[in-house]
This record gives sequence, C-alpha cells and structure tokens, in this order.
Amino acid sequence: MKLLSDIEIAQNAKMKEIVEIAEKIGLSHDDIELYGKYKAKIILNNVKKNNNKGKLILVTAINPTRAGEGKTTTSIGLADSLTKLNKKTILCLREPSLGPSFGMKGGACGGGYSQVVPMEDINLHFTGDIHAITTAHNLLSAMIDNSIYQGNPLNIDPNKITWKRVIDLNDRALREITIGLGNNNGIKRETGFDITVASEIMAILCLSKDLMDLKERFSKIIIGYTYDDKPVTVHDLKAEGAMTLIMKDAIKPNLVQTLENTPAFIHGGPFANIAHGCNSIIATQAALNLADYVVTEAGFGADLGAEKFFDLKCRFGNLKPDVAVIVCTIRALKMHGGIKKDELNIENISAIEKGFENLEKHLENIKIYNIPSIVAINIFPTDTENEINYLKQKCKDLNINVALSEVCSKGSDGGLELADKVLKVIQNEPSKFKLLYDVNLSIKDKILKISKEIYGADNVVYSKDAEDTINKLKDLKYDNLPICIAKTQYSFSDDEKKIGRPKYFDINIREIRLLKGAGFIVCIAGKIMTMPGLPKIPAACNINIDKFEKIEGLF
Repeated sequence: MKLLSDIEIAQNAKMKEIVEIAEKIGLSHDDIELYGKYKAKIILNNVKKNNNKGKLILVTAINPTRAGEGKTTTSIGLADSLTKLNKKTILCLREPSLGPSFGMKGGACGGGYSQVVPMEDINLHFTGDIHAITTAHNLLSAMIDNSIYQGNPLNIDPNKITWKRVIDLNDRALREITIGLGNNNGIKRETGFDITVASEIMAILCLSKDLMDLKERFSKIIIGYTYDDKPVTVHDLKAEGAMTLIMKDAIKPNLVQTLENTPAFIHGGPFANIAHGCNSIIATQAALNLADYVVTEAGFGADLGAEKFFDLKCRFGNLKPDVAVIVCTIRALKMHGGIKKDELNIENISAIEKGFENLEKHLENIKIYNIPSIVAINIFPTDTENEINYLKQKCKDLNINVALSEVCSKGSDGGLELADKVLKVIQNEPSKFKLLYDVNLSIKDKILKISKEIYGADNVVYSKDAEDTINKLKDLKYDNLPICIAKTQYSFSDDEKKIGRPKYFDINIREIRLLKGAGFIVCIAGKIMTMPGLPKIPAACNINIDKFEKIEGLF
C-alpha cells in the first residue's frame, strides 16, 4: 500500500470555509476578518469573557532527537480526538518561522492525518504577522541610527547599543556586521542580526493583553545606554506609536482548522530555545473563553518549553494549566539510551530502559509545578510489540499515567485513548499549579533554581560580561524580573552532546540580555545562537513545487 506524504494528505483534505469553523465556537461572520476562504483573524472585542473558563491542556515532550518526537502532531491529534468525543475544543499553536522551515526543521503544521491547514500558507507568509514584527523591529533599528546621525540628542553611546536588526531566515553571515560604511551613511559601528522569532517584539506580542498593553511594553524597551550609562528607551525615541500601528493587525489571533475541521488559533512564534516558546496569551485566553478544552503546546523539551510556559506565560497571563501531556517515542528514548539513528529499527529494550531516564526527569519537573501529567507514546511503524508493552508497563509500575497515540497514521481515531485519559485525569486529579520561583529573588538565585531543579545542574558559571550585566541590572533595579534561559534544546545541560539524563555538569552563562518591554531577563547559556545557521543541506533544497500544483488557489 502506498503511503501518502503530508502534502498529499493535506491536498485531499475536505476543508470547510473559515466562516463555518468560526461558527463552531460561537463566532459570527462579523466577529472575524477574512484572509481568503480558509484563514481569518479574530476581532478580540467581540469575544465575550466567560467566567467558567475552559480547561487548559499543555503538550510538551522529552528532549528532541533526530529520531523525531511528534509534539505538534500529538497536540493536533489530541484536539481532534477531544472533538470526536463531543468536547468543545480549540487548538492553540505557534506560527512557524521561515528560518527553520527552510533550514533544518522543515514546516511546523503536524504530520500525517494530524495537520493544521492550509499547511502551505501557515508555513510561509500566513497572515503577515512575522513580517509585521520584522518591520516594527527594524523601524526601531533605523530610528536609533537616525537619532545618532541627526546630532544624537539622546546622547546615545554607539558602542552601548543593545538593539540589533532581525530577519526571519537562518543567515549566519549576518550574526556580526559593520554598518555605516561609506560617506554620509551614518555612524560606523558593529552590530548584527537575530532571527525575527528571537526579537523582543515577538516576545511582547505573545505576552501582551491588548493593543494598548503592547504599546506600553514597546515604550519600555531599552535599546542601549548613553555615554554616562543611563538606559535609553523606545519612549525616548518616540517610536512606540509607529511600532504599534504596524502591529495593529498582527495582534489579532489567526483562525484556521485541522484536517478534521477542529478550530485552531495559530498566533505568535517565539523560539523556545532562545525566547519563551509559547503562542500568544491573547489567543490562549480567547480560546479559554470560547471552548471547554484548550490544547496548547510549548516548544522543544519540557526543560525549555514547559518551564518557560509555566514561569513566564502562566505568570504573565494568570493561567492555570490543568494537565501536562509529555510526548515521547520509543525511537527517541533509544537515542537517549545511546543508540545511533541507523540502528533504531532494531528491537532494544535495554536502550529504552536507559533512555527512560530522560523522560523520568521531565516527569519529575512537571511534578514540581503541582500539576498532573500523562505520557503519550507516539507510535512509529517500526516499534515492536515487546518495546511498546515494556514502556507502558514501565510507566504503570512507576504509577505514571500513560496512553498510546497513533494520530499521525489514524487521525482522531488514533488519539481516543489519550483523549479519554486526559479527561479522566482532569476530572480525578485536580491541578494545584504553582510557580517555581519568586521574582524577588536575586538574578543569580533564580538562575540557580532553574539550573538545579529543572536541569539537574550542580552549579552555574558566569562569564565576566554576564557578571557585569547582572551588577548593572541590580544597580538599575531591573533585577526583579523572571528568567528566560536560552540554551540547547537537545540536552538538560548546555552541551547538546550530553543526552539522556546527564549528571555532574554546570550551566555556563556567557551573556545576559534585559528585555524590559517583554518583562524578563534572557540568560544565554553555552554555545546557543540567537541567529541560527543553515545545515549542509537545507530543507529549502528539498522543496518540490510540483507537489503543490493541485492546491486550490495557489497558482
């Protein structure tokens, strides 16, 4: 039997017009703005607040591997399965970035029979949100250099400008650049580019309550310092109004659908290994007001995505998750157990046992936050019956909730066991959610708490630059903000080669960045880059445009 590709499955989908999808969650034609037949933005003022808010389900995962975990696919399938059980459900996901879409990761719309559509739109320009973020960010960059060129009335020290430029592509050549070369082209200085989804503008979009909150947060952004070391803000440059105007449509959540016509809000896309890795608070809260169950995800493994979802998004949005689903695959556990990718198809119980240590640490971390968890075993065709039974029994022996997921190959029918387990856990194991730390702790104490309790590190080591920045933030009284650690997604440590559950390691903080507008402090650990590069063979080389030929309205 010929297996269909994700693109072919999407092409065969029976999409409903987006007006019909809106009606399923109580929104009329007047409550949405159409972007063609299958996409819309939601007019937030028309979403009525519901005191009996829906239940919030977080989907996270073990540390990712090249074997694949299927976190987004599981999120989509779970939402479809809950819908099939006649539960009013909305799916909330992030928008994909063009950088990884054309780089190593590929698209981010799920796979098999658990996809969001129109896939080709979502993975590309969608409704223009990320382009708007790029423009707002780079407008500010231009205004900074123009202010210096026009006599520097704010006394900005060009060597202390912390605001870079952004582009939504992986382009390592732009990490460090010199601008202002030539005659009459501004002040010559060194700067660089980050990827758009690492921009503070993206973080602010996803943490804002409304347009005026967005503007207020923009005004607080610190772009650098004066010659006498005083912070310079966006408000000093009088740029927040124009930046907010650029974002007037981007702040509205996007409405699309799954292959099985479950409503999906896809809005915002901060990187999880660099930024906080969650879709917007606006979209999540709107969904909680419109549905009984909301399925959302956090980026990468639970050490990055779930920790930031809890300690940043839930803190700012006053959200209280009801359950966490941790996705794993037998293949990925075997890789964490030390098996090479080309040997994953061979049955290996001992490798699963060793790799289970990674899953177990993530489960321990979820328990820290006082919410119940469920392991979702995302089944691959190469998994053997012995391996599946062993992993299920291992979870049961440790009193861990566990369910199989076959949503990729079977759609909602393959997620009914997981959906049923989620409903039972929500009913029988009430969440008593709590945050990991108090923001009034010192910066170093907060970093240490995350590093020790979530990563399992022994200690934290700081570069001189990081130490200097911590002292400066303390002097400026900006130290009472939550922490966002940027590190590799592949390991609990800051070394991607230390897979499984590493022990006896330190977290190395090489740089500290203040995101005053977003409201948190970014701590860059190890070798993580805020502008990724392309792999030797980028995903862009493998795109066959002929496969898209039959998609309605594309050509």
